[in-house]
Amino acid sequence: MDRDLKLVKQIQKKGNEAAANELVSHYYREIYHYVFKQTLDQEQSRDITQEIFINMLQGIHQFEGKRASFRTWLYKIATYKMVDYFRSKHYKFRNLSDSIDDIEIGEKEDFTDSLLHKEKFSTVMEFVNGLETSHQQIFRLKLFGEYTFQEIAASLQIPESTVKTKYYRSLKFVRKGVKDEDGQE
Repeated sequence: MDRDLKLVKQIQKKGNEAAANELVSHYYREIYHYVFKQTLDQEQSRDITQEIFINMLQGIHQFEGKRASFRTWLYKIATYKMVDYFRSKHYKFRNLSDSIDDIEIGEKEDFTDSLLHKEKFSTVMEFVNGLETSHQQIFRLKLFGEYTFQEIAASLQIPESTVKTKYYRSLKFVRKGVKDEDGQE
């Protein structure tokens, strides 16, 4: 953590490009995986990850390090970016235009598993995207960022009990939605 703060200070004071590159390189893979777990699309994940780091560099002068660690601050940016992405017209249009023709057909079992996984994931994400923003943040950090309740509470500066309540309420909502969706088939 001290290394992150040192790099941030170098960027803030001197606009140090090498420090910025080191910070981005250190967190790129982790943030990319966080995004990919939610999009299941490599190209889109790279684009969103790039936008996250652009936002990070644009806002780095506001980072103080007193309220949260750099990593926590970066995940907060990433979570907001994911919420924005799933609300965007681009996502909604892309979701409508995706068809079964776009899926590569290999082995019959692989194709079926792939199709079922993609459909189930899309259904889950549809319900997650329908959550209130604060619930989405908690749900995404817990499920895709693998944060603990304590880390989420510190990141969002709310009591841990509130985080747990919102997470379990969201989980119940998503499970019920998916179950109802499956029951209609």
